[in-house]
Amino acid sequence: MAHLYRKAMDALYLFCIGFAGIALVIMTVVIPWGIYTRYVLNSGSAWPEPLSVLLVIPFTFFAAAACYRGGVHISVTLFIGALPTPLRRVVDLAVEGVMALLAVFMIIWGAQLVDTTLHQVIAEFPFLSAGITYMPIPLGGLFTLLFVIERLWIGPPPRDSIVYREPVELN
Repeated sequence: MAHLYRKAMDALYLFCIGFAGIALVIMTVVIPWGIYTRYVLNSGSAWPEPLSVLLVIPFTFFAAAACYRGGVHISVTLFIGALPTPLRRVVDLAVEGVMALLAVFMIIWGAQLVDTTLHQVIAEFPFLSAGITYMPIPLGGLFTLLFVIERLWIGPPPRDSIVYREPVELN
């Protein structure tokens, strides 16, 4: 069962980085288009900036979940590394507990935000519900919670996993 869960988390991780990567590429393309239309054509497009702002939401929450799983999120390990091994394990468990609480917070309050704004439209995109654009918040929380469960149940992804990257050696 653990093996199947690990495979599912590998697939979820790939989805997160893929979706976040596509969002980043689209933002990278549409912002210069907006600048081009505004300053070269003297007729600015109204949609590039709001589209980029909307794409920041899935980029942020899906990339954050992927970074958490891959262990490349921002963390300060100086003090934890100085602790004796038994105490380090306690701190690691506490960190995972706080991450689980944060993920549950994102799921609950993100879902309420989606529900509250579901019938509102975005001025630049009247066909798009504001609630749908906030959907990555509870989804990102759910993905993070699933990654926390993976760490607590099976452990972090192994070094030969698709998420492992060699440490960069500084000269």
